[in-house]
Formats: sequence, C-alpha cells, structure tokens
Amino acid sequence: MENNIPKNKKNSIQTKHKNYKLGYDRNSQFQLHSLMLPGTILIIVFNIVPLFGLLLAFKNYKITEGIAGVFTSDWYGWQNFNVIFGNHDFMRMLVNTLGINLIGNLITIPVTILFALLINEIVSAKFKSFVQTITYMPHFISWVVFGGIVITMLSADGGLINTILIRLNLIQEPIVFMADPNYFWPIAILSNLLKELGWGTILYTAAISGIDQEMYEAADLDGATRIQKMRHITVPSIKGTIVIMIIFAVAGIMNNNFDQIFVLQNNFNLERSEVIDTYIYKVGLQQLQFGMAAAINIFKSVLAISLLFFANKVSSKLTDSGLF
Repeated sequence: MENNIPKNKKNSIQTKHKNYKLGYDRNSQFQLHSLMLPGTILIIVFNIVPLFGLLLAFKNYKITEGIAGVFTSDWYGWQNFNVIFGNHDFMRMLVNTLGINLIGNLITIPVTILFALLINEIVSAKFKSFVQTITYMPHFISWVVFGGIVITMLSADGGLINTILIRLNLIQEPIVFMADPNYFWPIAILSNLLKELGWGTILYTAAISGIDQEMYEAADLDGATRIQKMRHITVPSIKGTIVIMIIFAVAGIMNNNFDQIFVLQNNFNLERSEVIDTYIYKVGLQQLQFGMAAAINIFKSVLAISLLFFANKVSSKLTDSGLF
C-alpha cells in the first residue's frame, strides 16, 4: 500500500512525522513561548536590568543625574569601598550580622529538624494536621504585626514576660528588654524561630514522606523503637535535604531578615541591632548614597558566593553530597 502513495505526498508525510517525533510544532512552540513571555519580561526588568546598578559602586553618582547618570557619572574607583571599610561602625555591623545569623542557624536548623521528626511521629492524622496548621500560621503574619506582638510581650509596662518573671520571683523589677542591647540577639533569634519553625519543617516533612515505608515495617519486625527508627532510618534518609539546607544557610549568612531587624530596632539597642541590611537601607534610601549601598551589596554578594562554594566543598568531602 505504501508504494501507491504519490512521492510528493509521501515526503510530506515523512517530514511531518519526523517533526512530530522531534516534538517540533511551530504553533505549539509559539504558544509556549507566549506563555513564557510575561515571566521572561519580569526576569529581565527585575533581575537583569538592575545589574547595571552595580556600576554605581565604582562611580561618583548623584541622584540629580537621573538614570542616565548611571552611565555618564564620573568614575570613582574604589573610593566607595574605602569609605565603607574605613567606617568605624563597619566591624560592629559585620559582627552583628554574622553573630545573629550564625547563632540563629546553629539553633534553628537542629530545632527545625527535631520538630519535623516529632511531627512525623504523630499517629492521628487530624491532630498532625492541626499541629502543622497552628505552627505554619505565624509565617503568614507580617513582621510589622508579629514584631509589635513581641515588643508588647516584652514591654516593661505590664508585658507578659515581665509579669511572669515577677510572679515567679525571678526578678524584682521589670526588665526593659528592648532598650538593653545585650538582649537583642536572643530576642531576634528566638522570635524568628517562633515565627518560622512550622514553615521551616515543610521541606523536611516532604523528604520524610518520601522514605520507603518498607524500611519502617522491617524495623518494626526487628523490634526497633521509635527513637531507633528516627536515628537509623529517618535521619539518614533525609541527609541530602539537611545538607542542602545547611549549604543554603551558610551561603545566606550575610542576609538578615530586614523586616524583623527594622521592626525590633530602636535607638537604645542600635549597638547590637545595626546590621548590614539596615545600614544599606539607611545609606541608600535615607541618605541617597547609592554608590556606597551598591558597593556594600557587591561585598555581600562576593562573600556569599565564596561561602557557597566553601560550604559545598566541605559538604562534598564530609558527606559525599552537595549542590554541585
């Protein structure tokens, strides 16, 4: 029957069949690219175009020069970097940034993993769903609201924490937590943990749900306890997820939660609450020194990339797993 098909028609059918096998269809490709277009435009506008702003770190830019000044303003060399690193407050800001993030990660990551393991051990599906819902809710509350709740609870004038401490006879006079710089790091770390604990367990619980249940059944036949199953099955099975989250945490150690710090910060605790992100806001938006803001952002980005490669290399050697 194939020999009865005209040669031209046969070639056309073969070409269409070949294109179909290759997944090539001009109409469908155009539709797919049209669907991608809005996202592509957003990426170009908000991710690619702002990269030209990095030039400001090496220029003597003034806001009166407008957008054109990004390209036409005089080159400033490394002066913006010299001003930043020569600032007597720079080391204090760097210590605050690293301290809050490093201590916060050392506390948050193990607590989040433990909480995910405990959620996984809840037998009742309804109670498990209830616990997850309650712990997820604070994540969706803005820091403006949540920070206000924290400040109110820590208030020296009838605040819940001071009231409890006084009634337990642990203190005689109310403590002004928000006015004492020494309390800022614990407040920032614990309030962030309380707000993000439930949300932080999502990836771990998802990884746990993918574990082969036959391993747990085999462990039950061997008489393993819940703690033994956690230790020898659950934790080793989610090791890859844990490693990736640790690498991300190390790479992001220079990024504080700006909303949290800005809400909790005041003139009294500025010594321990001034971090690089709040400094960029004050220098860039309040003082309109965009060159210095761009310079310190470049410093943060270079350090973050270096930490990412370092953490990945260490992880690959110690655990044989990493991002790349």
